[in-house]
Amino acid sequence: MTLAVQAMRLVVCIVAFPMFLLNLLGMWSWVCKKCFPYFLKRFAMIYNWKMASLKRELFSNLQEFAGPSGKLTLLEVGCGTGANFKFYPPGCRVTCIDPNPNFEKFLFKSVAENRQLQFERFVVAAGEDMHQVTDGSVDVVVCTLVLCSVKNQEKILREVCRVLKPAWQALWLCCPTVFTS
Repeated sequence: MTLAVQAMRLVVCIVAFPMFLLNLLGMWSWVCKKCFPYFLKRFAMIYNWKMASLKRELFSNLQEFAGPSGKLTLLEVGCGTGANFKFYPPGCRVTCIDPNPNFEKFLFKSVAENRQLQFERFVVAAGEDMHQVTDGSVDVVVCTLVLCSVKNQEKILREVCRVLKPAWQALWLCCPTVFTS
């Protein structure tokens, strides 16, 4: 048994050594930022295929949050490749935020595939600091598969509250679990 454990430890060390070396040289973050969008594009296709019915259900009421003009303004935090776009209602105005600028080409491909949306802009920023988004300017904030990988969840949620229109801020403050569960 101990021989098997030792062998597995050796395999892990051999596999992890290139990552350790890249990190030591200060290049690991750069490699991850360059490679992660390709991985996520593939992962998002599989994930959306498996979760399509649930996502349709979860996003089915988005239009109810539209302002008096009937136009829905949506901010997606951690947009990645734009995998959620096909679930957004027609005419929805979408602004995207992601800290990785390498998602941009994948994002614009998703925009081209989802002509029902009105794409506003892509902002390269962390969710904890969305100062490029005006206070009280969006009807809905979407962040899927994001809060588990950020540095400060509380700070992101404060930013979400700040950018939501005042009517939704009040609802958020009264019942935040509806939005985060």
